[in-house]
Amino acid sequence: MQRDDVNVHLLDKVDKIMTFQPAIRPIPYPYRAMMAICSDLDETPDRRVYREIMRFLNTTQETAMGPGVGLEVGNSIYFDMPPDQFAYWNTDDAGREMVRTLIRSGHIDCLHSYGDLATTRKHAALALDELDRHDCKLEVWVDHGTAATNFDYTRMQGHGDEPGHDAYHADLTIGYGVKYVWRARVTSITGQDVPADLGGIFTWKHPVKSGRTLLKEMAKRHLARRGNHKYVIHGPNETLRQIRLRDENPAYEFLRCNPHWGGISSCEEGRHIGKVLTKAFLNRLVARGGTCILYTHLGKIDNPEMPFDRSAVESFRRLSQAYRSGSILVATTHRVLRYRRAVREIVFKCTSNEKGLHIELDAKAPSSPVGRLSVNDLCGLTFYVPDPETTHVTIDGKQVPDLQRNPPDHTARPSISLPWPVWEFPDI
Repeated sequence: MQRDDVNVHLLDKVDKIMTFQPAIRPIPYPYRAMMAICSDLDETPDRRVYREIMRFLNTTQETAMGPGVGLEVGNSIYFDMPPDQFAYWNTDDAGREMVRTLIRSGHIDCLHSYGDLATTRKHAALALDELDRHDCKLEVWVDHGTAATNFDYTRMQGHGDEPGHDAYHADLTIGYGVKYVWRARVTSITGQDVPADLGGIFTWKHPVKSGRTLLKEMAKRHLARRGNHKYVIHGPNETLRQIRLRDENPAYEFLRCNPHWGGISSCEEGRHIGKVLTKAFLNRLVARGGTCILYTHLGKIDNPEMPFDRSAVESFRRLSQAYRSGSILVATTHRVLRYRRAVREIVFKCTSNEKGLHIELDAKAPSSPVGRLSVNDLCGLTFYVPDPETTHVTIDGKQVPDLQRNPPDHTARPSISLPWPVWEFPDI
């Protein structure tokens, strides 16, 4: 190649980079959709069942239900419950150590209120002191039943963020580190963080019940457009929204999904999850390119000796296949929420020269009243770029050394990604 030809080639390359505007890929490469199985531990009978469920979902070890499916699935915990349900104060020392180990590994990531029997601020403080004492951090809160410590005061009858009430604790809980809260909002729409689509709810096999579910979802969206406080989160069909609790503490509220045609309270149990994680649902989620925080209770089972029946096992194997084929990224609730927040809030700028493209991420930029993003919040962040091989990324001025450089995806665009670490499930 002659010198003039080289110059022209370089000028064309620089022009291509200069005119290309990097865009954030909604889902980490190579996946088309993203899911968290967000399970409330209600009615889980004991630590043995809790452990077996977690081993089956998170490892490939032999379990009572056969080889595990090797996904990344979190769970929840509460403290003060009746003696017939697994909870932190109810179990034995081995059970409490198991809980602490799973919190530290990230596989218990949700605080499911403080429990039915936690009715005062002292109950909350005792639980938080125990977590702090053992260096256990949880950033996700999920309301439970009608526990007094809930944050929702409509359906869930909570007083947790009501200053002056005996059960008020929001200042302690938010101060401890909780950032994301669920206040009983569930949608039947498959896929969030994409335009709402009511398709897939109605089925001619069950016209009456599915029709009722469809009408309910339409009503939620209508009320959201009118500014109804209870249903406002349903309006934009987004996983997250910034809120202020009643005591003015800032947080993110998140939306969960149950796509079953019978409605949000249908088959949201371990004994029926095979009717939810269907091939049609997974295919629709992938086709829409959405996010799903699945609403369920995996501990509601029929046989403690074999927590999941054949249908449930097959559905999890189906989900595992979707994960391993690069279709659906399955992660804990906390990780999915952090990724959705990063996509919304990350501040970045791009500069180009003859050496390539430089993307500068500013994690320290003020992003919300909840606080700044951390480096860990950025895991998996993916940018479409013109030339992955000549793209460099820095976070707060520090070079990302192990950048993942990706070939074109289904949109025919190449990309680069920050690493998405695979979490190791502990020996419990």
